[in-house]
Amino acid sequence: MPTMSGARFLAETLHGYGVTHYFFMPVSVPEAMPELEHVGVEPVMAHTEKGAAYMADGYARISGGAGVCGAQSVGALNLAAGLQDAYLACSPVLAFTGRLRQIMQNRHAYQEVDHSAPFEAVTKFSTPVTCLEEFPIFLRQALREVVSGTPGPAHLDLWGITGGDIMTAEDDLDVIVEEPFRRTPPFRPEPDSPSVRAALAELQQASRPVIVAGGGVRASGARDELIELAEALDIPVITSLNAKETFPASHPLAVGVSGTYSRECANRVFAEVDLAFFVGSHKGEQVTNIWKLPRPGARIVQLDINPAELGRSFPINVGLLADARAGLRKLLDQVEADSITPPASRESWVQRVQSLVRTWRAQVDPLLTSDQVPMRPERLCGELTRLLPSDAILLSDTGHAGIWTGTLIDLTSPGQSFIRCAGSLGWGLPAAIGAKCAAPDRPVVCFTGDGGMWYHLTELDTAARYGIRTVTVVNNNASLNQEQALNERIYGGATPGSDRLWKLNDADFAAVAETMGCEGITVTRPSEMEGALDRALSSDRAAVIDVKTDIAGIAPRAWDG
Repeated sequence: MPTMSGARFLAETLHGYGVTHYFFMPVSVPEAMPELEHVGVEPVMAHTEKGAAYMADGYARISGGAGVCGAQSVGALNLAAGLQDAYLACSPVLAFTGRLRQIMQNRHAYQEVDHSAPFEAVTKFSTPVTCLEEFPIFLRQALREVVSGTPGPAHLDLWGITGGDIMTAEDDLDVIVEEPFRRTPPFRPEPDSPSVRAALAELQQASRPVIVAGGGVRASGARDELIELAEALDIPVITSLNAKETFPASHPLAVGVSGTYSRECANRVFAEVDLAFFVGSHKGEQVTNIWKLPRPGARIVQLDINPAELGRSFPINVGLLADARAGLRKLLDQVEADSITPPASRESWVQRVQSLVRTWRAQVDPLLTSDQVPMRPERLCGELTRLLPSDAILLSDTGHAGIWTGTLIDLTSPGQSFIRCAGSLGWGLPAAIGAKCAAPDRPVVCFTGDGGMWYHLTELDTAARYGIRTVTVVNNNASLNQEQALNERIYGGATPGSDRLWKLNDADFAAVAETMGCEGITVTRPSEMEGALDRALSSDRAAVIDVKTDIAGIAPRAWDG
């Protein structure tokens, strides 16, 4: 084994696992920076620790491998807060922090607090690294953890305020790359045959079944298998927000996104099912409309790679422990082997579902095509559906941005991708930077509102400094209008007090973008959107499209029966 420093070992290991960027706030493992650059891993300095974590998250979700971020000890709590989104979204992010040695703990060291507990709340694996001898063991374990089973973040707490005690030490070290753990999933377990037959029996006996595709379908790359099974058994498909890209919006069995950020037709369909087949879905609050869908009495079949998820929230009639793609393929093989065809009764159910979808589309179409000025956000979504390139990556912030993109923007090409904020407003802009680093040859379009834009506006400078050509579309209605009804209810109506809690300044984000070295474009009319997007996508700089929209454009509440 060659003698090398911890800094060189870190760089060569990350490079061996296919990592191309390290997102950080200074000063994080500074001794590793030249080593990272030497092997082709580009350090990207962010303006905030949360921004760095969001960049690593966006990178990880698009690359399918580990996204890596870091901060010194004083910024550790900020980095932990940034990992919340990666944790909620099951994203394989590896975070490094510095930590003063034990002899300096509990003695009022400058800027030091015990940050262990916050990382334990937002990671699958978190451990201190007290010497270089430990580093290879724990680094490889962290890289296994982030991609295995249900993916999620890991954290290594390196001795020294910047991690320098580990980086500067030298030892005889062997760089070992475990090939399966370079990507998600490292392994594809298949379900046992009795469970497959039991699941298919349930699906055949159901009169009104639906498949609910979750983020595990996307992580597994199981889009083709999902479509094939739905067609083979003539079963409509609902998706979570995380799985939006996994089923074609134009497919006759497509229902849309269900739950709290949902299409009315999807919740209506979900309320009528007698069986729900959850594939790679946590069955969480958002996709089930606060666990009210499906209705009591519906039977549940669930396929998940993590045994702890089988039966969580809803008791299951059949559970399949498997990777989504391998599990769906095993079901398809059994369908073919047994010559299974959909029951004749399935046709009336499919027709009912299609009728609900057509009714919903007829209701929203006038807003999708509205020429109103200021622009309706629905029309903005309609324009993006029409104009997004066939290989675009669309990212969405949370709140109204999540609702608008999840429900009203259709992906029209199998080459398009969609990832979204799992909870932290302001995620979109820095996550788009990370996504673009992972896929530099693909257009990356972030959809956010002015409220979300304000959070990490400074990261436009990061995009400009590194030449990271993202496009950020700002639904700018000078407000947090999702909060309007809440505040006016509390104040007993529209008052100066209630207004202060949701109205914002009418900012000129195009001018701000130009000031920070980016392309700035303003859109005030629907007819201007096509030219603006063309200009932004062809720019040699990161671009911001500031779209002035109607403050009254409030997303409808989820249908609740």
